[in-house]
Amino acid sequence: MYGCQQGLIKNPENVPFLEYLCTTANKLINCGIYLARQWYFKLGYITGKYNLEKELKSNKNYQFLHSQAAQQTLRGVAEAFKSYKELSKKYNKGELADKPQLPKYRKKGGMGVITYPKQALKLE
Repeated sequence: MYGCQQGLIKNPENVPFLEYLCTTANKLINCGIYLARQWYFKLGYITGKYNLEKELKSNKNYQFLHSQAAQQTLRGVAEAFKSYKELSKKYNKGELADKPQLPKYRKKGGMGVITYPKQALKLE
C-alpha cells in the first residue's frame, strides 16, 4: 500500500529548491544503503535504527537537510534492511516462495521522499 499527498506549489520560484531537497534526500538514501550493505557483506551485521544516523552525521547531504528530516530518511533505510532480515528468516523456514533481496540503490539524479515534522514547518 502506498500513500501519497498532493501538494500544489503556488510559487514556481520554490520548485528548484524543492527539487534540490528531494535529490539531496535521494543521495542520502544511497549513502545509507551503501553503508548498510557494506556492514552486511563485511560484518554480517544488519543496521539498527540509529546506527546510520551516528555514522552519517558528518555527511554533507545529512547536514544540508533539516536534522529530523535526515534522521527520518535514514530510518527508512534501516527499516528496509530490517524487513530484509525478517523476510530472510521466513524464506529459510520455507514460509516464502521467493528469496528476498537486499535493498538496491536508487537511481542517480532521482528524487527521494523527504518527511518534515510539524514543528519544523511554518505555514505562510
